[in-house]
Amino acid sequence: MISKGKTELVNIHLDGKEVEVPAGMNLIEAVALHGKEVPHYCYHPHLSIAGNCRMCLVEMGMPMRDRGTGEPVLEEDGSQKIGWVPKPVIGCGTNVAPGMHVNTQNEMVDSSREAIMEFLLVNHPLDCPICDQAGECRLQEFATDYGQGYSRYVERKNVKPKRTRLGPRVTLDDERCILCSRCIRFCQEVVDDDVLGFVDRGSFSTLTCFPGKELSNNYSLNTVDLCPVGALTSTDFRFKMRVWFLKESPSLCPESSAGCNTLVSSREGEIHRITPRRNDSVNDTWMPDSGRALYKMVRADDRLAVPRIDQQATSLEDALQSAFHELKDKKIGIVGSCRSSLEEQFLLNRLAKGTKAKKFLRGHFGEDDGILLSSDRTPNLRGALVSGFASSYPNDNLSSLSSALKKGQIEALIVMGEDLIESKVDAESLLGVPVVFLGTHENATSQLAKVVIPTLTSFEKSGSFINRGFFLQAFQQAVPGPAGLLPDVNVLARLINELVEDASQSPGLPEIWNDMSRASSSPLKGLSFSDLKKEMVQLDGSKWADLAFVENKALHFEPVKKATVRKS
Repeated sequence: MISKGKTELVNIHLDGKEVEVPAGMNLIEAVALHGKEVPHYCYHPHLSIAGNCRMCLVEMGMPMRDRGTGEPVLEEDGSQKIGWVPKPVIGCGTNVAPGMHVNTQNEMVDSSREAIMEFLLVNHPLDCPICDQAGECRLQEFATDYGQGYSRYVERKNVKPKRTRLGPRVTLDDERCILCSRCIRFCQEVVDDDVLGFVDRGSFSTLTCFPGKELSNNYSLNTVDLCPVGALTSTDFRFKMRVWFLKESPSLCPESSAGCNTLVSSREGEIHRITPRRNDSVNDTWMPDSGRALYKMVRADDRLAVPRIDQQATSLEDALQSAFHELKDKKIGIVGSCRSSLEEQFLLNRLAKGTKAKKFLRGHFGEDDGILLSSDRTPNLRGALVSGFASSYPNDNLSSLSSALKKGQIEALIVMGEDLIESKVDAESLLGVPVVFLGTHENATSQLAKVVIPTLTSFEKSGSFINRGFFLQAFQQAVPGPAGLLPDVNVLARLINELVEDASQSPGLPEIWNDMSRASSSPLKGLSFSDLKKEMVQLDGSKWADLAFVENKALHFEPVKKATVRKS
């Protein structure tokens, strides 16, 4: 046994080759570190061990020692004798130990897997051409890789319920279920909503909800992600698109400060679904259902797609020129947004400094569910702190702006997406004050604005957010924005170059990051956007430690199970 840093490593023999793996690691995960695969269905790294699918059978042995003396038992050639378990053992229920011998491929293991696959397919319908899981189905893949290629079963298959409504967002095709119990354990262990279970026995076993209950919690669609076959399906995505046609873009959930890592799946510029992306330090492999539906705002009826001057449609260039005219040589107020990216907040702060504008910021809050929906319902409040736009934690209103307007301290306003009326700003105080509104959707402020400049959603641009644990993470553009619109950083760069004397602001993300990381006291010193594309960075949030009281739980999400060594 050796030690390397803080991770204790042990030597095991994997398919006849000595390798190093972390001590006590689950055998399935340890084998994967060395490019080997142990097929499995019921095992999941963040759920308890069930051991009921038996697909992960391997041959395992340990070095033999004399029970009386404790001395090694040796072979004739002087090597230590290996005591092989006479039958295959399940890899998911085995943790590695020093000297362990494991065979993932030999005649006994291969025949065992073929038998398991044959058993799982006995009653499974042959409906791959119409199954939503086709293209990402583990049953389909393992049947090809580890099955015998034919079935000896000639009797009629059992018929089970199809198109069963388990909840408002999940539909069950029970004929496809292989009884892995992942969905049951997820509801019990992660969401604490024990609603699913098996009824009946043998080949008649069926997944169902307990009487009087349904799968309606805000994490129900994670059971669809967990399902290794096509049994649990998303009612919203069901029969909508083949997965092999979809382009997957790494992104972040903008619903709250949890900062869930996501994959945005799109085709020909249209988003069809959002699924969680594994990051053991932030969201494990889960995300809330409510965050998955946010892509619908991209094509919502109230989406802003055309610039306006005095509520009349115009070109983007004319809208920008009108904004320059309304803001030039005036006492400006800038209402920032906790939904803006870190790069946008940095440019907004630079614009405020260059024009000596008053800065205002509103927070949006709700109840913390204790999992992945934080009380801070914005993705980048901490980005406003790090960028310098905000110096303290914001209130849930803009009453301070209303006071400044009444005192005549502001002659023109730049508003980043916020609804001033809903934020407790007196509508009468806005009379005679030209408002330049930059946002994605209509609200009361866009309706009264002098100039409206549509901006892009987080799905239509690239940037970064800082979540509640001060993890700095990048998101990438998934789909193009409406025709004729520019990214927010381009619009802000134009405003800076026009309103700030001797300014020469580039809208490129690499150049913005050069500016952000230049200051010696900046927590972003030495970082670049290309660094974030490779992996997230945790910033030192001790300066703002007093803000922890806002979150009902810890500042960052603690994984349900201890994180394994797989990198995000």
